[in-house]
Amino acid sequence: MSKRHPKDLILPNLTVTDAAAQGKSVSHSEDGRAVLITGAVPGDVVDVRVTKKKSKYYEGTVERIISPSEKRVAPMCEHFGVCGGCKWQNMAYQDQIFYKQKEVENNIRRIGNIEPNEIVPIKGCEKQYFYRNKMEYSFASRRWYTREELNTFGDIEGEVGLGFHIQGRWDKVLDVKKCFLQRDPSNDIRLKVRSYAIENGLTFFDPRENTGFLRTMMIRTSESTGEVMVMIQFYHEDVPAREGLLNFIKDNFSEVTSLLYAINPKSNDSLYDLDIKTFYGNDHIFEEMEGLRFKIGPKSFYQTNSTQAYQLYSIVRDFAQLTGNENVYDLYTGTGTISQFISKNAKKVIGVEAVPEAIEAAKINAQINGITNCEYLVGDMKDVFDDAFVSQYGAPDVVITDPPRDGMHKDVVAMLLKLAPKRIVYVSCNSATQGRDLDLMRHMYSVEKMQAVDMFPQTFHVENVAILTLKTTE
Repeated sequence: MSKRHPKDLILPNLTVTDAAAQGKSVSHSEDGRAVLITGAVPGDVVDVRVTKKKSKYYEGTVERIISPSEKRVAPMCEHFGVCGGCKWQNMAYQDQIFYKQKEVENNIRRIGNIEPNEIVPIKGCEKQYFYRNKMEYSFASRRWYTREELNTFGDIEGEVGLGFHIQGRWDKVLDVKKCFLQRDPSNDIRLKVRSYAIENGLTFFDPRENTGFLRTMMIRTSESTGEVMVMIQFYHEDVPAREGLLNFIKDNFSEVTSLLYAINPKSNDSLYDLDIKTFYGNDHIFEEMEGLRFKIGPKSFYQTNSTQAYQLYSIVRDFAQLTGNENVYDLYTGTGTISQFISKNAKKVIGVEAVPEAIEAAKINAQINGITNCEYLVGDMKDVFDDAFVSQYGAPDVVITDPPRDGMHKDVVAMLLKLAPKRIVYVSCNSATQGRDLDLMRHMYSVEKMQAVDMFPQTFHVENVAILTLKTTE
């Protein structure tokens, strides 16, 4: 092979055979190496520009589409390929969920060394666009310019932007014209706030120089109640400027029921340690599900696809097979949405979560919903899940676990095996780490059934729910 820089190397006429992890597609070069391609769809025939060259594989981007796949569709969003948020928007939805299902099955079989007794087809999403209930935008003193813009206009004077950080660039923001992820009035609010700020001389944040006034804007919407929350982070206080912008939002968007702000002079945009103040309306919105009401504040975790969250929780409840007599552990409970959703079918539910604010929200929601059989405590699962915990709360009949992407800590898995509950419902946003954990438990548990749930259309992300049943000893 040539010693040229990888970016000067073109692999011609490659047939894309499959989807790979992280939204890439896969082909093979003449020398037998795998080629992981950004921007291709299985079935495409493409020329690929190599961006990374390794001993066993290449990574690259589509240089030219020679023959488009039947699975390929025209992306709806003008920012596709630049934004980086919806990597599969160029693939037909039925093919997206096919490859999500395939990835989950492969991970459980290859990493977990398990053949489930039953695989229920993936639960697709009826709303393939405008399904998110939370979006976060960043203000930037100089927006990101595409290659086409630079080639067309040459040197461009600095222009502000309000949108998403370019993948891998903490200091560059794409100015978003229209996003297809969150329902109205999200796009209208963002565009009018941008225009108001420019017209009134409000400066946008520069993360390199730590200058500017406007930092971030978060918009949360409730599918069930129609409520809208807007929260602005300002880099420093300027009462007239701040009140001018917030009054503009209040006066022009009657849908906004919660208008919040925070002054953030830190080096990062994290809001979890900020003092958030209410400018207008409530400090929260509500989401409703089967008569339950969940109070959502600016720092709350709530599944970002409300409609599919209901489908996910329904599958969890079905898999748990509760009769009303069970003691249930809900590990990594978050704000307690799953535990409260299944509480009427259980004798008692114990929820554990490492984030104190999440547990506080869980307790508030339980009180709002009149639920008395859920108990919540703060703690890192690997530290608190021990013999003393079981002695205090009683041995579980059923365990529901919904860990972060890294999966369960090995000490948590060991404790589950020691307790040997009759059923474990494992909810995962990363079937690779789920497979790893299931492999550790397969000598004691059978995977009776599993079902993937598509929470994020147009992306490669997928959830998977598995029900594990304790093997009987003869």
